[in-house]
Amino acid sequence: MEKKVYSLDIGGKTMTAEFNDWADQANGSVLVRYGNSTVLATAVMGKESDKDYFPLSVEYEEKFYAAGAILGSRFMRREGRPSDEAILSGRIVDRTIRPLFPKGMKREVQVIISVLSIEEYDTDILAVNAASLALATSDIPFNGPVSSLRVGLEESVDSAQNKGNPVFIVNPTYKQRDEEFEPKALLDLTVCGKDGLINMIEVGAREVDESILEKSLALASEEIEKIQAWQKSIIAERGKTKWEFKALETTPELVAAFAEFVEPKLQASGGKLPKQELGPMKSEWMKAATEKLPEMPKGQLDAYYEERLDAFVHDLAINEDKRVDGRTLDQIRPLFAQAGGVSPVIHGTGIFYRGETHVLAALTLGGPGDAQLLDTIENRDTKKTFMLHYNFPPFSVGETGRVGGFNRRMTGHGALAEKALRVMMPSKEIFPYTVRIVSECLASNGSTSMATVCAGTIALMDAGVPITRPVAGIAMGMMSDAKKGAYKVLTDIQGPEDHHGDMDFKVAGTSEGVTAVQMDVKVEGVPLKVLAEAFAQAKKARLQILDVITKEIAAPRADISERAPKILTIVVKKDQIGLVIGPGGKMINGIRERTLVDDITIEEDGTIFITGKTGAAEAALKEIADLTREYMVGDRFEGPVVRLMDFGAFIKISPTQDGLVHVSEVAPFRIGKISDAVQIGEIVPVVLKEIDEKGRYNLSIKAADPEWAARKGLTPDTSGGDNHGGRSERPRRNF
Repeated sequence: MEKKVYSLDIGGKTMTAEFNDWADQANGSVLVRYGNSTVLATAVMGKESDKDYFPLSVEYEEKFYAAGAILGSRFMRREGRPSDEAILSGRIVDRTIRPLFPKGMKREVQVIISVLSIEEYDTDILAVNAASLALATSDIPFNGPVSSLRVGLEESVDSAQNKGNPVFIVNPTYKQRDEEFEPKALLDLTVCGKDGLINMIEVGAREVDESILEKSLALASEEIEKIQAWQKSIIAERGKTKWEFKALETTPELVAAFAEFVEPKLQASGGKLPKQELGPMKSEWMKAATEKLPEMPKGQLDAYYEERLDAFVHDLAINEDKRVDGRTLDQIRPLFAQAGGVSPVIHGTGIFYRGETHVLAALTLGGPGDAQLLDTIENRDTKKTFMLHYNFPPFSVGETGRVGGFNRRMTGHGALAEKALRVMMPSKEIFPYTVRIVSECLASNGSTSMATVCAGTIALMDAGVPITRPVAGIAMGMMSDAKKGAYKVLTDIQGPEDHHGDMDFKVAGTSEGVTAVQMDVKVEGVPLKVLAEAFAQAKKARLQILDVITKEIAAPRADISERAPKILTIVVKKDQIGLVIGPGGKMINGIRERTLVDDITIEEDGTIFITGKTGAAEAALKEIADLTREYMVGDRFEGPVVRLMDFGAFIKISPTQDGLVHVSEVAPFRIGKISDAVQIGEIVPVVLKEIDEKGRYNLSIKAADPEWAARKGLTPDTSGGDNHGGRSERPRRNF
C-alpha cells in the first residue's frame, strides 16, 4: 500500500491528511484524522448533465462500527436512512463547497464522506477539510481549498450578558461542547472560509452578544488561514491537472434577443419585480428565445436569463438603494402574530406572518415517556424532550407536487429553528414535559425557517411552556460587486433576493442575545466587516419582531391546556427504585392498571414522573408515596383491616406494609373479642406506636382517635376473662 501523511497542529491537536491507494478509482480521496476521529473523503466527477443546475451531491455516511458499536435494534443490524445528524453534517459540507465550483459547470460531481471512527471530536469539521483536499488534489475543477473549524466559549464568561474578555476554545471536544440536546455551553460555532472570507456559518448559542460572535469569527478566520496554508502546500505537491471547463459563450444574437424580449419589461417595471411575475416572465422568455434561436441549447438560454436578472437585481440594490418590492434596504415587510385561536384540541398554536411568508406552529405536550430516544453514533441512548418538525408543502409556493415525507432541506430548516428555541426551554425539573412543535409553512416568500422560530415562540407561550424569553429570527441578504468592492446588506430578504443574492444570513435570538445563526453564500465568501453590519441590522429587526410578538402575548400563559396531560413528580431513594418497579415490573404495571395513568417514567436518580389525567395521576402518586414511605413513630394512617387474629387485627397502611393493632389498643377500655370491634375490609384510623426490634409495626386505634370506640357503640367487657384484657405475647411470625 502506498501512502503519505501530512500533519498540522491546530487547536492544540494534530490534524493529519493521509493520501493512499485505498480508493484509487476515485478522482480524489484522502483520509483525515483528528484525535481518534477519522473520515475518508472521496470525490468523483461523472458525465455531463442536461439539468439546468449543477448536479453536485454530498453524502455523509455513518456506520455504527465507527463508534465501536452494533446497531441497537435486534431486528435490524444494518444501517438504514441517514440520521438527522448525518444529514446536517452533509449539508455543512455541501453548503461550503458548492459556491466554489465554476459557474455554469454541469458535470456530475459526487463527494462521499465515510466516518471511519468517532470519539472526542465531531467529524463534521474533518469532513469539510477532507472534502476540500479530495477535490483540490483531484482533476475536478474547484476554486478551493476551503477550511473549517469549530469555536467554543468558556463558561467563565458572564453567561447573562457575555461581558468581559471571552475565552475561546478552538475545536472543542464533545465534552467541552456539552451538547446532548440540553446544552450548557455558551457557544458552538462552526465556520468555514478561505482567504480571509467566511462562506459558511452554523451557530448555537445561549444568548451570546453579537460582539462576542464577531470576535469568535475573527479568531476562526485566523485559524482557518493556518489550515489553508497547509492545504495549499499539499495541493502544490500532489494536485492533479484540472479538467478544463469552458463556459458557454454569450453570442450577440442571445444578447439581442434578451434586449428585445426582456429588457423592456425590466425597464417598465421601475425596479419592482413581484415574485408572482418572475415565473411567467421567464416562461415567455424561454418560449420566445427558443423560437428565435432554435439552435441554442435551452440550458444556455436559461443560464443567460438568470445571469441578466442577477445583474439587474444587484445593480438595483448597489447603485440605486432599491429592492424588487420597493422596500428600503433595512425595511421589514408587514408583521402579524396570533397566539391560539386555531383549535381547543391543540395544546398551543402560533401563527406568524412576515409579508407573504405565513407559518402555523402547532404544539403538543406529552410526558417524559414521550421523549424521542436517539441511537446514533454520536448520541447513544439519548432522550430528546424538545422536538421541532418542519413541513414545506408544495401549495406554499403555489405549486403541485409530492405530499408527505421530508427531504434534507426540511430537516435542515427544522433543526435550525429547533436550535434557536431549545436554549430557552425550561429544565425538566421545572417543566418535565416532552414538547413537540410542528411547523406548517402555509405560504412562502423568504425564510420560512425564521418565521418558524417566531411562530414556535408564540406556540410555546400559548401552551404555557415557561420559556426564559421569546425568540425571533430574521434573514439577511447581500448584493455585492467584487470588482468594485461594493456591497449592500438587505434586511428580511424575500424569494427573488434569496435566489439572485449573494448571501443568506439567518440570525435568531432574544432581546438579550443570539441563539442561532446560519449562513450560506453564492460567492466565494463574505468579509468580516459585512457580517458585522449584517449582525447589527439583524438585531434591530429582531427587536422589532419581538415587539410585535410580545404585544400579542407578553409571557407564557399561567396554565397549560386543560386537554394536556398533567405530570406529577416524586423523588425516591435509588435503592427504592426496584421496590417501585417490582419483580418483572409487576408493581409498577399494577399501579398503572389500577389508576389508569398514561405513563410512569423512572429516572436513574430516583425521580419519578407520573403522566395522566389529574385524578389518575394523584392516585398513582399516592400509591408510590405510600409504597416508598419511610415510617416514623407517631405517623397517622387510615387503612383497611386485612386479617383478624385472637390477639388483634392487621391493618394495611401501604401496598407492601401491614401493622398490628393489639386488642388492647382498640379502645380506652377493655373489650372482648377483636371481631366485636372491627371486620375485614373496614377502614380504621391508626397511629404508629412502635417499630419493634424485629421491624414489626405496632399500631393503635385509640391513640389515633380516642372517641372512635364510643362512636362505634363499643362497651367495656365485664366478663372478667383475661384472654384479651392484658397484653398477650405476639406470635413470632413475619407478616
